[in-house]
Amino acid sequence: MSEVLLSARNLSVRFGGVLAVNEVSFDVRRGEVFTLIGPNGAGKTTVFNLISRIYTPTSGEISYAGPDGMIELTRQPPHRVASLGIARTFQNIELFEQATVLHNLLVGRHTHRQTGFWRELFFTPATRAAELKAREQVERVIDLLDLQHYRESLVAGLPYGVRKVVELARALCAEPRLLLLDEPSSGLNVEETDDMAFWIEDIVHELGVTVLMVEHDMTLVSRVSNQVVAMNQGQVLAMGSPGEVQSNQAVIEAYLGSIDDVASLRRSA
Repeated sequence: MSEVLLSARNLSVRFGGVLAVNEVSFDVRRGEVFTLIGPNGAGKTTVFNLISRIYTPTSGEISYAGPDGMIELTRQPPHRVASLGIARTFQNIELFEQATVLHNLLVGRHTHRQTGFWRELFFTPATRAAELKAREQVERVIDLLDLQHYRESLVAGLPYGVRKVVELARALCAEPRLLLLDEPSSGLNVEETDDMAFWIEDIVHELGVTVLMVEHDMTLVSRVSNQVVAMNQGQVLAMGSPGEVQSNQAVIEAYLGSIDDVASLRRSA
């Protein structure tokens, strides 16, 4: 069994009188796709925001196997998260729309910049070497995600599905050890979702990146996930393989509700 990369223990967070996350615990192991599912308002994205340090838990802790060993993530300032090897995408695409795809991806390399102001100003050999390394990593990601055709295109003129891929590419340019994907199939058609599944598999198997994902599309969840946690009203309902979670009666009642949706879920298993 692979080692634990991220461990959440008894996570809770309150917003005023609302308990958004209640005693949530799980382990994400290196090299797997770990998915959080649940209805809207279940607390999934709140958990993501706790991990990426947008929020601070009211109680509980998150341990992360960083480059220099296990650390308590909730004690780290938000600006350190990316440098620890954690990158994420968002439900609402966050890109520089008046910049090209290439320039957006180069922004993803900012955590690896080692040169200072004067070296940048005079474009020293060290700066040139850093720029070359950055471009090499960006081109590798462009090739992986088939973005060659869009390299010099402005983001503002791209279709929504391509923008989703560009945001994924920018996160990968940071060379993360843990990639947080917040509803990667949201707004995509069936063909684009199938492509997203293919790329997630390549990210894990070719790049060695561990993926923690929030997702509603159960076909995508079934195809790529090793472990699934189903949440509702801030609590964990079930945890296990996609098949185990999909057949859990509490999950069916809370997440699906209708007979038609249950049948659809089972066909996707």
